[in-house]
Parts: sequence; C-alpha cells; structure tokens
Amino acid sequence: MHVIVGGGIVGLTIAWHLARQGKPVTVVDPAPASGASHAAAGMLAPVSEVTYTEEPLLRLGAASLRRWPDFAAELAQETGAGLDYRAEGTLDVAFGADDLAALDELAAFMDKLGLPVERLTGRECRRLEPMLAPSVRGGLLAPGDAWVDPRRVTRALLAALERRRVPLVLARATELLRDAEKVHGVRLAPVGPERREPYDLEAEQVVLAAGAWSGELFDVPVRPVKGQIMRLRSREPLLSRTVRGSVHGSPVYLVPRGDGELVVGATQEELGFDRRVTAGGLYEVLRDARELVPGITELELGDVVAGLRPGTPDNLPIIGPSGVGGLELATGHHRGGVLLAPLTAAILQGEESELAALCAPGRFA
Repeated sequence: MHVIVGGGIVGLTIAWHLARQGKPVTVVDPAPASGASHAAAGMLAPVSEVTYTEEPLLRLGAASLRRWPDFAAELAQETGAGLDYRAEGTLDVAFGADDLAALDELAAFMDKLGLPVERLTGRECRRLEPMLAPSVRGGLLAPGDAWVDPRRVTRALLAALERRRVPLVLARATELLRDAEKVHGVRLAPVGPERREPYDLEAEQVVLAAGAWSGELFDVPVRPVKGQIMRLRSREPLLSRTVRGSVHGSPVYLVPRGDGELVVGATQEELGFDRRVTAGGLYEVLRDARELVPGITELELGDVVAGLRPGTPDNLPIIGPSGVGGLELATGHHRGGVLLAPLTAAILQGEESELAALCAPGRFA
C-alpha cells in the first residue's frame, strides 16, 4: 500500500493517479486542503513568472502546464465539478518608469529564451483590461498562461478519492517508521475530540508531500515562506485575465474568478511557521494592487488568509526517491504547487526522466 503524507493539491493528485491505476493508497493529513493549496491563487503561469536564474523551473512549469488541460478535463469528467480552469493568458504590467525599464529587460530575456510573449504599450494594456489605471506604462502579454481555482480542484480531488474509496486518515504524521534498510510506514497522532492514542500505519511505499512541514519528518531542505492573500467579491468580474504588476519594484497579482471573485496577493515573508494575517501585510498587497486597478477598493472583502509555501535553497521542487528505501519525496514546490501537481505525479510514476533529474532529491546529498 502507498501512504501519502499530505493532503494538499500535490498529495491529493498523486493519490488520485495511483487510485486510477488500481493501486491501494491512503492519504494522511490532519486537515486536508487547508494549507498552502487553500491560500493559493492558482496561477498556471510559467512564462510570466520566469526569472533570470530559474530557467530549470521554467522547463518544469511549461511541461506541467501542457498536462493541465487533460488533467482538468479528466478530473471534471470523473466528478462533475467545475474547476474554473481558464487559459486567457497573463498580462504583466509596469507602473513607474523603473518598473517599465525592468519589464523591458525581462522582455529581452524572454525573447532570448524564445518565449511567446507580446510587448504592449500602456494604451494597449488598457484596451485589453479597461479597469487598469491610466498610470500603467506598458506590459507583456503571455497568451499561453492559464489559471484555475485551487479550492475547487482540491474539493474535486477529495470527491474523486471518495468515489474510489481511498481512505483519508485525519491524523498528523509524527514519525517515519524505519529500520536499517527502509521506511515501512508512519506513526500517526489522531486529531479530533476523541483523543485517541498514537498508532502505526504500515506501508510498502510512503510519499512525503507535507509541504512546509516535510522537514519535520525527514532531513529535507524545505522551509516555510509565508504569503498573505485576500479575496475580494463583486457581481461581475473586474478583469478578464490574470494581471501581474510591479509597483515601485514591489510585485503584486490579481487573479479573477468566473463568479466575480478577485484574488489579490501576495507577500513573501521569511517568518518560520507564522500563519497570522497582519494588517501591514494586507495593506501592502492592497496598496500596490490599487495602483494598478483602482476599482478594487469598491469591492467587498471576502476572505483573508496566510499560507506557508514550501521553499527550497534553489527554488526547485524535490521530487523522487529519497535515498532511503520505501520513501519518495514530493515537496518544496514553493509558489508552483498548483502548477506542478500533474507533473509531480507523472515524475513519481517514472515519466519525464529528463525533467525528473532537475528536481531529484539527490542534488542536496
């Protein structure tokens, strides 16, 4: 039996793929779909998120984005759930002169990589998104980028696993059971009012997909990176596509949902396992977003949340055999957990060997 430790979008996707192959699998998580996946905006944007030092991450993201249409269609067909998967592209805009200069440099870098982007003037940006501020100087359109609602995806995955009778154990994994040669299960501390005693769950294969908490169970270089994010509501969508921007060097994004919700985020804070939502963090996000789209201040505040992204030293995920028998790793996805979920499951099934080498755990040996 496979035991998946972690009930976020990565762990649930792995479990679903195993279940579809007829393999026995159990998911362990004290509160499934309530962590980073619950907070995430759901951008599937490897092109617009590219940076100068992360070309390997671009390759991983582009490969996983190609898998997303089939992944979304198959999950929707199995569960009948709408995922709000959309592929109208990402518009990356600049607010000030310095922001525009940085965007010009990024455009040149993207051109060298052969990425499909279109350089736009401020007027052309506003033609695509009329709610943008007049002060927007210019932008880049990445037409191939997409986005999805992660909360709908995780609900659909949980429903799909329930239909396939995959056990979901509401417990916290406190320790890996191992002998000199391999891992053979996990020790669990149940949650809830019954206060049951810890017990052991045996497994032929354990997949550690516990996000920022993975390092508590195995020596893996994953740290929490806090992100505060808000959700606003209106009757009609304010934007037709994802808008990313830089305001005096500070990044911000706005992701629209089909039901009028607008996700605005997010901070990046190195504060350990601090999950508090702070006035200062939300102020920074709202301040910068308002510079790009002034109309957001008229929207209803729907939800605020802080999630902990699992970061690694090189910003690449850690996927594959741990070096200890019976234990595979699927963690360290940082900002890309939603995007990389389908690829992660494929790598663990032995596919994409060239890409698997980029995120192999052995690189930190």
